[in-house]
Amino acid sequence: MRLLHTMLRVGHLQRAIDFYTQVLGMQLLRSTDRPEQHYTLAFVGYGSEDQHAILELTYNYGVEHYELGTAYGHVAIGVSDLAAVCERVRELGAPLGAKVTREPGPVKGGTTLIAFVQDPDGYKIELIQR
Repeated sequence: MRLLHTMLRVGHLQRAIDFYTQVLGMQLLRSTDRPEQHYTLAFVGYGSEDQHAILELTYNYGVEHYELGTAYGHVAIGVSDLAAVCERVRELGAPLGAKVTREPGPVKGGTTLIAFVQDPDGYKIELIQR
């Protein structure tokens, strides 16, 4: 067994695709429009689905906002330059509605360097210096 994907419901599909591809450097792997079922899927990731876990971005026609609830935590991404990724989010992500919510620094009680960003739909993403 292995983890295949995590699904995130998004309010504006192209905005979400732009954030994950242009700001976080993922690739758009495939997309599927299902007009009869009123939804469109876009799969993004850092490599092929047969080798990597990916994100499934789901746009349900006519739904522009979701309540994330209190159970959702975050998606974690390992990065080689934490400061540079945060700067990309500030520069390229801000026009899309993304933001840095925790500046780079050590995790509380440890030495691992992390930061948090929020995507345009409000999902938290932990960036971990690798």
